Amino acid sequence: MTSSNQANEHLVQMLKQFSEQYVAAYQKIHGCLPAVEHDKEWPSPCELHANEQNPLPQGEVYWQPVVIEKSEKLSFDNVESALELTLHEDIKQYFTFFYSESLHAQCDEGELSLLFSWNKNDFERLQENLIGHILMKKRLKQKETIFFAVTDEEDMIISVDNTSGSVWVERVGCKPHKQISDSLAQFISQLTPVIK
Repeated sequence: MTSSNQANEHLVQMLKQFSEQYVAAYQKIHGCLPAVEHDKEWPSPCELHANEQNPLPQGEVYWQPVVIEKSEKLSFDNVESALELTLHEDIKQYFTFFYSESLHAQCDEGELSLLFSWNKNDFERLQENLIGHILMKKRLKQKETIFFAVTDEEDMIISVDNTSGSVWVERVGCKPHKQISDSLAQFISQLTPVIK
């Protein structure tokens, strides 16, 4: 197995572990899975409908992260082609591993929300946002980063340095100012769920 494959496997393992911790912590506090308002125009494989044992308020559904089927073939080929840039493997793995609502977490720097796609259309919207972010970086003559989390501080994001794969805090439109981890897998391994 190549070191790149091992790194991907480690990242997938950390994502799985954190999402399971998040759902377990939510169930321990609330006695049920997380719930979200159901939008029939915006369905997700994550949605689980209520039953008699677990009723929900009208219009809500339970949800949990769901591994994306290989048959869906989500990829960043179009983004890489449009930007003439190869995205870091960690970011591609992170955003194509599972569908989920945002997962809230705590790290040494404070609280944050890990961003994921809710469905395939949301993945396309995410790609557009990432293209916009990278084009802004190029215009500002800053090295490329790819955001994957937002913080509770306005305009402060957590991103991956596209060259090294290290994780940084940056203010939108500014250069990353603080490295907080050497890799995405390492960063996720240090998070603890925050249940709201």
